[in-house]
Amino acid sequence: MRAVQVQEYGGPEVLRTVETEVPEPGPGQVSVDVAYTGVNFADLKARGEGYRVPSLPYVPGLEVSGRVRALGEGVSGVEVGQEVAALTNGGAYADVVVADAATVFPLPSGVDLRTAATLPTVLPTAYALVHAVGRLQPGETVLVQGAAGGVGTAVGRLAKAAGASGVFGVVSGAAKAKYALDHGYDDVFVASSAEFADEVRAATGGRGVDLALDPVGGETFKSSLASLAVFGRLVSFGNASSAEPWRVGQPELYPTGLSVSGFSILTLAQTAPGALRELTEKAFAAVAEGVVSLPVTAEFPLEEASEAHRLMGGRTSTGKLLLRVA
Repeated sequence: MRAVQVQEYGGPEVLRTVETEVPEPGPGQVSVDVAYTGVNFADLKARGEGYRVPSLPYVPGLEVSGRVRALGEGVSGVEVGQEVAALTNGGAYADVVVADAATVFPLPSGVDLRTAATLPTVLPTAYALVHAVGRLQPGETVLVQGAAGGVGTAVGRLAKAAGASGVFGVVSGAAKAKYALDHGYDDVFVASSAEFADEVRAATGGRGVDLALDPVGGETFKSSLASLAVFGRLVSFGNASSAEPWRVGQPELYPTGLSVSGFSILTLAQTAPGALRELTEKAFAAVAEGVVSLPVTAEFPLEEASEAHRLMGGRTSTGKLLLRVA
């Protein structure tokens, strides 16, 4: 079968399509004939700096849609040939991938394979940020970094559906700002650096926001914290900047009763798969009910994975990028 490997760390050009053995599912696992693979920023970090890479060569990719190929011992709840979406622990840039049965999800009625490939990482993450971790309440305000990306697009819609009175975004360019405004945001700030807290304060009459969602880290994390209202909440869900984590303590939190929490869907899949499954089912239901959708803005053949990485790495992409496999 075909697979796209990282054999050495570097730019998009290090991605190489090779022929390799078809993986077989072990106990509690499912193999999937891949139709589409989602492209995520974590894939770029894996390729460039070894993020979550156990060893080389490594096949990137964390989410797929496709059809069940084979079942490992002890697996129930899905059948060979059934259309599914799956969260994987790498290996998704390939014709066949193996995933733990706990992270393989039958498709909701009316959801096709192309749409399904946008779901396994982005939608549960966005749902958790708004509901399970962020606990957004009707009438509250939310600030989202990367508002034009996959998670940002979904969060905008989910926050509006949850009754947010103001949904604010931060993006890196004017084209991304227009995109975000078309997907549920009330106001979007273009910031090439982390200096946006004053704009957020101005837009909220000096109050700040109730909930800030940050996948960037570093200075952006600090500015997100500075953008919070009294009793505000900050959820960190990534470190795209690769900056040294910033320690938050009593001096930052006590004066206005702030709180900071975190979320990683990949870690949750390892530590609490039951909670992940419940979260994912709720997120998929929101898609099936038409509450939220994630536009596919670019699609590449599997062999052109490097082009997908160049587009995402150039910080000009919006929505969701896919690799077409089958």
